[in-house]
Amino acid sequence: QVQLVESGGGLVQAGGSLRLSCAASGIIFSIYGMNWYRQAPGKQRELVATITRGATTNYADSVKGRFTISRDNGKNTVYLQMNSLKPEDTAVYYCNAAWHVNNYWGQGTQVTVSS
Repeated sequence: QVQLVESGGGLVQAGGSLRLSCAASGIIFSIYGMNWYRQAPGKQRELVATITRGATTNYADSVKGRFTISRDNGKNTVYLQMNSLKPEDTAVYYCNAAWHVNNYWGQGTQVTVSS
């Protein structure tokens, strides 16, 4: 049974930082590309950051220079370090694991940034 469990969300003031974690089980973590998405109220889900199995990273323009995605294959965990948070970063953040046709999602963690 595949599980992706996010943690680390919460309420933070603008300019603050949070670190999200996503612990995976039931998959061979090291072969999966890992992604963070977010969905704000009334908006479509958007891709925030990706990290390939080879640790190549890519970011949405809106978070470049502020967010950092990383992975620890020994712990089957992917992280999203979020700095200089803005109110527009408020959303539910979802972890995603993708490999070929296999695509799995976590339940999401709420991030709220107050102004």
